[in-house]
Formats: sequence, structure tokens, C-alpha cells
Amino acid sequence: MTYKSIMIQGTGSSVGKSIITAGLCRVLKNRGLRPAPFKSQNMALNSFITEEGHEMGRAQVVQAEAAGLKPSVLMNPILLKPSTDQKAQVIVMGKVLQNMSATEYHAYKPKLKVLVKQTFEELAAQYDCVVIEGAGSPAEINLREGDLVNMGMAELSNSPVILVGDIDKGGVFAALYGTVMLLEKEERQRIKGLIINKFRGDIKLLEPGLKQIEALTGIPVLGVLPFTDLNIEDEDSVTDRFKGRQHADKPIRVEVLYLPHVSNFTDFNAFELQSDVSLRYVMRGESLEEPDVIILPGSKNTIEDLIYLKNSGLAEQILRAKRRGAFIVGICGGYQMLGEVIADPYGTESAVPSVNGLGLLNVKTCFETQKTTTQARGVIEPMAGNFTALSGLSVEGYEIHMGVTEKGPTVKSFMTLMRLGQEDIAVMDGAVNEEENVFGTYLHGVFDSAAFIRCFIDSVRLKKGIGLYEGASETSFKAYKEEQYEKLAELLETHLDIDALVAILEEGA
Repeated sequence: MTYKSIMIQGTGSSVGKSIITAGLCRVLKNRGLRPAPFKSQNMALNSFITEEGHEMGRAQVVQAEAAGLKPSVLMNPILLKPSTDQKAQVIVMGKVLQNMSATEYHAYKPKLKVLVKQTFEELAAQYDCVVIEGAGSPAEINLREGDLVNMGMAELSNSPVILVGDIDKGGVFAALYGTVMLLEKEERQRIKGLIINKFRGDIKLLEPGLKQIEALTGIPVLGVLPFTDLNIEDEDSVTDRFKGRQHADKPIRVEVLYLPHVSNFTDFNAFELQSDVSLRYVMRGESLEEPDVIILPGSKNTIEDLIYLKNSGLAEQILRAKRRGAFIVGICGGYQMLGEVIADPYGTESAVPSVNGLGLLNVKTCFETQKTTTQARGVIEPMAGNFTALSGLSVEGYEIHMGVTEKGPTVKSFMTLMRLGQEDIAVMDGAVNEEENVFGTYLHGVFDSAAFIRCFIDSVRLKKGIGLYEGASETSFKAYKEEQYEKLAELLETHLDIDALVAILEEGA
């Protein structure tokens, strides 16, 4: 059976494939179609847990949201989560398969080809069309054999291809031409259009180049997208989000430690919507800048990232900041680091069997061999001190962790969790030391709750002596994302030949 699909490929990483795929999903939805996103193989440390407890890349979650759909692992059957420079955790259909080196995975890929094709067809049968995203560049000629995510995927799905280039990097015409020319003849024939992304300046100065690239490749340019400041979640760590400080003149300073193996940094995007918050990611080689709040994020290699904090001097800076009165928060792996000991007896994440934590929470963590992957709703436990306002608030999110954490006598649980499908079983999550203004939780997405993040920031304000926030109520993060998807769709409708894209979709390869 033939399915309608179109594929967005790029001249390299971070050229805008994910965002354009999301935008095209929203455009097609607005035009009355039922599109679904698909990426056969994603490599990213930002992941999400579906209602079924399956783990998938967040880029496809964003694209599903743009399409008005619930995320499904059918949209991203293979997820690679690098744990070291040499190995990655391979997740197939939402569940951990095993850790593999690049060589081991390359040898294993032929076994996944049938799965990828079947998954695509199962998804495509449910919707009017599928918008497929590639990965990196299709011109990585050393990886063409056994490819499952670029031209190999275009062949499996028999999809026409749109090639995207990033002019902000420089050399966009060389990148487009070089990519096309490195492909085999039958692969070049699949490319039905070119898009130039992230343009700044006068489009008239670009027009001679557009005509030349069309003449050189024989492929039409379907549009030039301007550089934009739309706030759409990023695919992975290749992003401009971490450059500098967001809203540097705001009274509340939040600093997130950008760990070498940081995961799920999207947990903190909601801080960017808070009018009184200055958000900064502390990169390698940088120091803390007297923050009011320090956040330790999730990690794909918690022990090695904890060792990095100690060796870099950041651990001691965290302790000094706490003594000055800073709030300290840990999410997932960051929560584990705040404890007294982290043990990895099975080598689940690291070759280091055990390491002492920062000692800010009376908890101990041991890594097991099974991963907890579930959506959950939580209610914050009764709190005292500076956390009083958080008491009883409802939050929701998801858990992704292989660690099991046990609390000692000097801390109490941060929240009661009800996991999806197991609502009759209450799980006591996280730990809090109210006197020291420290808490940790396994729940990703806790700050996406408008009430929780506002009450937390107001707690920081009160401790700082500047009073409660007096501005208008903040837009919910969910509503804000919807606004951004609509603006993205409008951007594509304005600057791309959408009628030509739809015609390409209808005609097929």
C-alpha cells in the first residue's frame, strides 16, 4: 500500500529540520489534514515518556503537539542516548535494548530495518500523511550503508525529500550543492525542493544566489525562512539556548548547571516565561554568579557528571552558595547528586562503582538494571519554612530513571506521586530539607505547572525580601507553546510555497 509522506532532510545538524517538521505538521493540520511526525532514529538526551510508559525523543513530542496529537513511540521507534563518548543506550520501541558502541550499533542496524518500515506503515495507516524528519546530513557517505534515517528512510517510505540549509552558519549554497552532488543519482531525484533557513537581511541580495542554486541543481527553492526568536523546544544540546543569560536585568537569578551528559534540559524552559526571572546555563569553564536558585538537571551519566562538578570546583561553589542562602534543586540525576552516596554496582551508567554525593540531602541512591518510565501526577507534601506556599500544589510530569533512592531520617518526601495506570498506589517521591532550602525530585516537568513555578519563585522572592510578584498572571506553559506553534505555522505560510509543498506531498516520489 502507498502512503502519503514527505521528508525533511538537512545539510547538517541543527539547520532547522525539527522545527520545520513541527511547523509543517501545524500548517497541514490548519489546512484540514491529519498529519503525523516520524523520525526513525533520534540521537538525543532529551526524552519523554508516553502514556504507555514508552521513552521517545522530545523533538517528536513537539512535532506531535504541533500536529494536535498525543505522542506515540510509533513516531520515534529508535532513540539513542549517549552515555559516554564511546557508547549509547539504545532504546527500541520505547524500551531499553542495551548499551552499544558505534561499531556495535552499526552492525546491529540491519536487524532494525524491518522494524522501522513496519512502524512507519503502522503510523501512516492511521493518518492522512506523515512528515518525516531526517538526522544530520544524508551526504555522510561513510554511513550510507545500512542508513535508516536519511535516504535509506526515504527509500523505505518512498518519500519525496525537501533539503534544508542554514544560511546563518555561512556557506549555505556550498552546503546545498555539495549535499546534492554527493548523493547517488536516484537519491538526487528524490529531492523536490530546497529551503534556506535562518536568513537575516535583504532578500533581494540573496535572489541571484537562489537562481544560481536552482540552475546548478535543477531543484526549485521553495522559500527562505527568516531568522526568528520563536521559543520552540530544541532537539538536543546543539542550540543557541545556552548562550548568555535570559533576561539579565531580572531580580531572581536562576542558574542551571550544564553537565557534560545533561539530559532533559527542557525541564527549565518555563523559567523563560517568568517576567522576574533571569535564567542562565552554567557552561563548562564557567562559574556560578551568586544565584538565588541553583538547579542540578538530569544526567545520562550521573556519577561522571558528579565527578565533573567536584573536579571543576563547581561542587564547592554550590556549597558556598547554599551557605549564602541560595535555594538548591535537583531533578532526577541532579536529585541523586544532592545525596550522600551514589552506587552503580551493575555498571548501569558508569565504570565507577560508587561515589560520595554533595551531602545536601540525607538520601542514598543505587542504580538498578531496570528503568522506571512512567507519566505521573503529584501532590506536594505539607511544607514548612520557605517552602510553605508549595504545600498541596498539584503537578504532573514523567519519570525516567534507573536509580532507586532511599531517604534517611533528616529529610522527608517532597511529594506523593500517582503513576499512570497505578493510581491506587501512592509513591513517595523526592526529598526535602526545608531548613536548608534544598529539594530533589524524580519528576521531570515539575516546573511546567504554572502554579508550582510561580509559588516557588515567590518563595525565593520572599526570602530575598523583595515581596510577592505583582505582575499579571503568567501564561500557562501549555498555552504558550500553542501560541508558538501557531506563530511558526504563520511563518511557514508567509515565507514558503506551501501550495508547492502540498503538491509534492500529494504527488509523492
